[in-house]
Amino acid sequence: MEAGRLGFVPDTVIQELGWDDDVDADLRASIETHTGNALVDGEATEVVDGVILWWRDGDGDLADALMDALADLADGGSIWLLTPKVGRDGYVSGAEIAEAAPVAGLSTTTTSSATTDWAATKLSTHKR
Repeated sequence: MEAGRLGFVPDTVIQELGWDDDVDADLRASIETHTGNALVDGEATEVVDGVILWWRDGDGDLADALMDALADLADGGSIWLLTPKVGRDGYVSGAEIAEAAPVAGLSTTTTSSATTDWAATKLSTHKR
C-alpha cells in the first residue's frame, strides 16, 4: 500500500506508535517519502496530521492505545491501525477492533491490505 492510498498528503506530519522489529520498513519509507517528513514517535510534542499504530495481539488494551493515539492528533486527522493479517503471529480480530474503536470515540471506516503481512484499518473521530 502506498502512503497516498492511506490518505496522507505531502508536507504533513505522521506519528508512528507501536514500532517494533516486525513492522514493514517499505511502508514506513513510503510514508516518509510521500509526506516529505520523517515519522515522529510518541515523544513528539507537536500536533500531528495522522497516526499509524502498529498493534499485535498481546500488546495490551487496544482501546487505551487508541485513546493515547488521539492525544496529539489534529482535528480531522485519522488513525491507521496496522495489525498482522490472519494466520500471522499477533493477529488481532476485526471484532476486537470493532469493540475498542467506539470506546476510544472512533469509528472504523476502511479496512484493507497494507502489506504482505499487515492489514490496515482506518479509524476516524465521530462527526459532531
